[in-house]
Amino acid sequence: MAKKALVTGITGQDGSYLTELLLQKKYQVFGLVQRSATDPFDNIRHLLDDIEIIVGDLSDSGSLIRALQQSDPDEVYNLAAQSFVKSSWDIPEMTGDVTGLGVTRMLEAVRTVKPQARFYQASSSEMFGQVAQTPQRETTPFHPRSPYGVAKVYGHWITVNYRESYDMFACSGILFNHESPRRGYEFVTRKVASTAAYIKEGLASELTLGNLDSKRDWGFAGDYVEAMWLMLQQDAPDDYVIGTGENHSVQELCEVAFGHLGLDWTKYVKQDKRFMRPAEVEVLLSDPSKARKNLKWQTKVSFEKLIQMMVDAEMKRIVEMRAGEVPGLPRA
Repeated sequence: MAKKALVTGITGQDGSYLTELLLQKKYQVFGLVQRSATDPFDNIRHLLDDIEIIVGDLSDSGSLIRALQQSDPDEVYNLAAQSFVKSSWDIPEMTGDVTGLGVTRMLEAVRTVKPQARFYQASSSEMFGQVAQTPQRETTPFHPRSPYGVAKVYGHWITVNYRESYDMFACSGILFNHESPRRGYEFVTRKVASTAAYIKEGLASELTLGNLDSKRDWGFAGDYVEAMWLMLQQDAPDDYVIGTGENHSVQELCEVAFGHLGLDWTKYVKQDKRFMRPAEVEVLLSDPSKARKNLKWQTKVSFEKLIQMMVDAEMKRIVEMRAGEVPGLPRA
């Protein structure tokens, strides 16, 4: 019998790559999708014939229970969240409800309907915030610097609590920044890649950013979803830091993206205080040695290849847009 998996946040970047991986491994995949007045399926349109969509919401316990009953999963991957850090200051209450309390609702639904199902929680490097040590590992104390980071800390610890209290197979992956051509336009990597392409093609004249000195541990989302799956294949549940073990500044991101197109980034990039965070996280750097040892997991795509991949995808989209194959794209 094929294994069954329920994936919340299936329409997002991680959900789409994870679904591709699970389908390759012959899983039957169910995706929880929030009811929306707009079409949310861009990232998974090519997968819709092979999966089953269930309408539900992390803010609605009843819908989660019904999703568990309908899918009867062997594995649950909780990827859904209000995941844009900058917006979490604008909507802190909603961020806490969905990104934090939503994890409790999901765990309680699993415990009620299918307690033997294996559960994965998408934790975040933003939980480390004002870091106590560098690099950050599983034992590094949390000091979140945004409502998003605070909500993720709650989700992380409630997962640990359910594991210890109810003997559930519940894991958290503390994932550092992971990107791809499927990343949302509001995230800095996609913003830089898309605007560089627009500038190259004469469709934009400048790129406005906040702190160019912030450093992040950026990897490829397609590599990271493999770590999620590996966590749920182990003999015992545990939490793992997932990252590349190297970091790069936003300025380096610009250098690679614009340089890939033969452009001098300094001629086009402007800084604006409006894009600065109220409480900045200056440096995040992972120590993924536990995952490398226990999960036998390794990254395959370098930072430079990742950014070049994203820029190439944006150039391809512009060609398709001009050919009328896709609708006009939003300017970054």
